[in-house]
Amino acid sequence: MPPFVLPCLASPGQLPDWRIEQPSNGLAHSLRYHAAVLTEEIMETSTYYGIYLFYVLSLLLLSEYPLCCQGNWMWLGITSGLPAKMGCANLPLSNKQKEICKKKPYLLPSIKDGARLGIAECQTQFKHERWNCSTTKDLSVFGYELTSGTKETAFISAVMAAGLVHAVTRSCSAGNMTECSCDMGLQGTGSAAEGWHWGGCSDDIQHGTWFSRRFLDHGLDPATGATAGKNGANASVALTGTSGSPADAVIAMNQHNSEAGRQAVAKTMSTDCRCHGVSGSCAVKTCWRTMAPFERVGRYLKERYETSVQVLERTVPGVSSGAAGTSGGGGGAGKVLPRKVRRREKGRRRVPVGREELVFLHKSPNYCLEDRKLGVAGTRGRRCNRTSGGADGCGLLCCGRGYNTHVVRHVERCDCKFVWCCYVRCRRCESMNDMHTCK
Repeated sequence: MPPFVLPCLASPGQLPDWRIEQPSNGLAHSLRYHAAVLTEEIMETSTYYGIYLFYVLSLLLLSEYPLCCQGNWMWLGITSGLPAKMGCANLPLSNKQKEICKKKPYLLPSIKDGARLGIAECQTQFKHERWNCSTTKDLSVFGYELTSGTKETAFISAVMAAGLVHAVTRSCSAGNMTECSCDMGLQGTGSAAEGWHWGGCSDDIQHGTWFSRRFLDHGLDPATGATAGKNGANASVALTGTSGSPADAVIAMNQHNSEAGRQAVAKTMSTDCRCHGVSGSCAVKTCWRTMAPFERVGRYLKERYETSVQVLERTVPGVSSGAAGTSGGGGGAGKVLPRKVRRREKGRRRVPVGREELVFLHKSPNYCLEDRKLGVAGTRGRRCNRTSGGADGCGLLCCGRGYNTHVVRHVERCDCKFVWCCYVRCRRCESMNDMHTCK
């Protein structure tokens, strides 16, 4: 996150100058702190009391709605209320994303739904794991994991891109947009011999995929920097970055994994059919293509996470191309070098990396113990299943540290009966259950 500009007093009685302050770990905490400091200084001078009161109120407002910070569209998935009221220019988006938002503000609800969908599914898939896809309240949303280049970073990029595809495509099929509707490409075809034909409203996944690429990767092909079309013909698995820095490698990795997430939505699509005929017979069938529930997409990506590929990234000397985009939304400029990606495992380095595979650069940290520097919460206090041998079992989740057992009293209504006339009579049932938490 870049430094945040805050007004500070040079001396009592002077107008404030603008000075760069280093932000703390939490944006809201930092802003509230500076607001408190300014309030104390205001009490020492009354000449410009009204000006400073305005600054204080502005800072407190920014602490609740951090509008002026580095763009991260995922923040829309953890906010309450309607962000459209805030205006596209005030949302935590990159400049390119703000331009798209201004041109097509009606897409904002779908973008927000896509962010919520991705975050919720990530937390569902990892709720029993040592890393449980926890989110923070600041703009980074996922904190350290967003830029660490680990398997977890790979899953976040994939599931968020898939969520955006899913939400935009659903909105198209529901008729909420003028620029897209159903996919009519298969209409009128089928097999007369087998008694079925394409019809109905097939989900226009091509439009959803195209918009996801444009919004997250700025429509640039991860391999060549060329604009990717709706058919995805230009999509590739080669990574690109700028200047060869580690940050650029993570950006390129995220672009590849975002594309893998989009492919997951396409690969999990299914064919639904409806029968037509006399007395309910199935003499003729009308069929259409539909997206799977996002839970199935999440399970598919979790399987890809389990088999994700650690890669070695190298730059090809003497070759350059145009500007590269970023999955986070910053937008790159200048010369880039195509990066050949190969598997880290020596015995399989000649096996090409598939576009549907998740790739990562660095091994995951130890999620067993708290590491405040990296933003790792650890597993202390997490609830575990004493009888399970899986990831949610106390043995694995608690990392061998053991667990505490608590007796929890649970009270609920039971044996409810309807009594004439007219109320329901229930018993009050109590139960004592053991709850186990990691030490």
